[in-house]
Amino acid sequence: MFVDEVRIYARAGHGGRGCIAFRREKHRPKGGPDGGNGGRGGHVILQADHDVNNLIALYYQPRLIAEDGKHGMGKGMDGAAGKDLVVKVPCGTLVWRIEPRDSVLSGPAGSDIRAAESNQTRGDVSKAGGPSGRRYAHPRGELIADLTEHGQQFILCRGGRGGLGNRNFATSVRQAPRIAQPGEPGEEGYFLLELRMIADVGIVGYPNAGKSTLLNAISRARPKIAPYPFTTLHPQVGIVEYPDYVRLTVCEVPGLIEGAHRNVGLGHEFLRHIERCKVLVLLLDMAGVDGRAPWDDYQQLLRELELYDPAMLEKPRLVVANKMDQPAAEANLAKFRRRVKVSPVLKISGATGLGIDKFKQAIRKAVEAVQPACCNPS
Repeated sequence: MFVDEVRIYARAGHGGRGCIAFRREKHRPKGGPDGGNGGRGGHVILQADHDVNNLIALYYQPRLIAEDGKHGMGKGMDGAAGKDLVVKVPCGTLVWRIEPRDSVLSGPAGSDIRAAESNQTRGDVSKAGGPSGRRYAHPRGELIADLTEHGQQFILCRGGRGGLGNRNFATSVRQAPRIAQPGEPGEEGYFLLELRMIADVGIVGYPNAGKSTLLNAISRARPKIAPYPFTTLHPQVGIVEYPDYVRLTVCEVPGLIEGAHRNVGLGHEFLRHIERCKVLVLLLDMAGVDGRAPWDDYQQLLRELELYDPAMLEKPRLVVANKMDQPAAEANLAKFRRRVKVSPVLKISGATGLGIDKFKQAIRKAVEAVQPACCNPS
């Protein structure tokens, strides 16, 4: 099961209380106060990890509670700090702080409310913990972190400070204080974690355009392939390898339909996953197997991307004509070039392997043009 959104409750550890104690040793009957301090409560820390590809672990364990600090003891012994709870999440995870009343936890014991997301409003939100950029604003939340780099950490909830023991309150006037501080409570809150894939290339197209077949042809990913729409229900990521050891990540997302920008169909469930892609591949069924015209599909794809976020059209993109092994493909391609002034159009067939090598070189060249350092073998 692929989980790309989950609500959680997190609570850091409480600080240990300070100790009231007095030194009592032989030959020192009035040794004075020596109560130790309480230990700090453990933090709840999110850590981005490239070996984690979705949020399923938090789906089944949506309550994160760190260890409390130990209490102070006599003889000046401070309590041990609580152990930090480090939770690994995929690179590309956004963290939203949400209100308790809206925080029904995801998981077997709770229901994952998605109705509110269908009414999301657009907004410009500044991010903490990652590069700035335009993002969706959760209708009831605040974006507090964006974990994009492997090993990047974010303290979700800080542990409470330990209380001071009575030795800290001794003065020349009050030499035997019988007071100590309780530990401070740890921070807590409800959060929404949302995954947005980080990939070099994003493949978008209408249902049944051949996206899964193409991903299967260029990588070792094995997505489900079947001759009906919406075979792919969640993003699939494959690694394209080249002879000089360069590797590119390619993300295939579920098929787009008209109204996706309004969350029709899978809507935002997939559109958010291509926001971080460096290059977009618009894959067209040039044979018109499902009775759609390729030029109409192309215009509709651009329209949905623009309505979702105009910045999507600023990304480099490749137009790829798939299913060129079909009889009607060549005639449709000629009509497509007359109706749509776009060049070049790559001709491929994911099923037969036609043009796959040229396609792999084209996406590499496009990614290198955006970020040359990412494709230089080290």
